[in-house]
Amino acid sequence: MLVEWYLWIKAFHIMSVIAWMAGLFYLPRLYVYHVEREGPSEPAKTLVMMEEKLLRVIMNPAMISTWLFGLLLAMTPGVLDFSAPWVWTKLAGILAMSAFHMWLARQRKNLLAGTSTVTGRQFRMMNEVPTVLMVVIVLSVVIKF
Repeated sequence: MLVEWYLWIKAFHIMSVIAWMAGLFYLPRLYVYHVEREGPSEPAKTLVMMEEKLLRVIMNPAMISTWLFGLLLAMTPGVLDFSAPWVWTKLAGILAMSAFHMWLARQRKNLLAGTSTVTGRQFRMMNEVPTVLMVVIVLSVVIKF
């Protein structure tokens, strides 16, 4: 049954990944602006709303659908050889990306509570994490190392 839907599942998986990655690239940048803006100004309130909508409306559903379609792909007969190292490298990258997503969600709560100790510079550096993980995941899948 899954084999018949393989291309559809794969297409929706790719679209989900793109949406998730867009959020993972953008949310840390919003946090930079949030941390570097002082006081409860109107732009700061706008940033809080943007962060919340990005995480709740785009990133969370995109992560869930990425996992859902990815698991369906993994369950499709003949798609994965679990003895191949690239499968485990990709899985490690996905787990790390999911952990980064959760870290970003936690940082949002800290920013709202005023308890964040992460600086704008540190958020800028963390903004590179999804890029590194994307490189690992894509090379794992395409090159199959």
